[in-house]
Amino acid sequence: MKPIAVVYTSKTGHTRQYARMIGDRAKLPVYPLEEAGSVLPPKAPIVYLGWIHASCIKGYAKAAKCFFLCAVCGVGLCDTGTLLTQVRRTTGIPDTIPLFTMQGGIDHSKLKGMDKWMISTLTKGLAAQKQRSAQDQRMLELLQKDDSYVSQEHLSDFWKWFDKGVLF
Repeated sequence: MKPIAVVYTSKTGHTRQYARMIGDRAKLPVYPLEEAGSVLPPKAPIVYLGWIHASCIKGYAKAAKCFFLCAVCGVGLCDTGTLLTQVRRTTGIPDTIPLFTMQGGIDHSKLKGMDKWMISTLTKGLAAQKQRSAQDQRMLELLQKDDSYVSQEHLSDFWKWFDKGVLF
């Protein structure tokens, strides 16, 4: 089944950017999840994007309840294409739904409450380590600055899947 729209949930704007990039290239309308239910028919086929929080894609459960998910994309701080097994398991995404992860970025000004505290605690913990793995060092650098890593390059696996026309 061919998707008729791109639907997303975004906290700091990185997921929205990826949703728009997909919508532009695929020539599909793009809607935030809160709006999509009033615009699209129930069980409409969509591509869903949500931000990753503690290995869980935000908004997935609601999107899966309302729509037919052709593919799911999670946007987080970790490298593109990583955490697939963990995100699939934590979020409860069936193996039949293609899953992609993309690196987004961080905007400290948009973090509030528990999220702000968690990022601060993680940053302090990593900074306090005398010896860090290369992965921990990279994560510390990502956490310490506001930056966006959104790029078309991070969508390459998604486009390989999409261009195959598997569901068309």
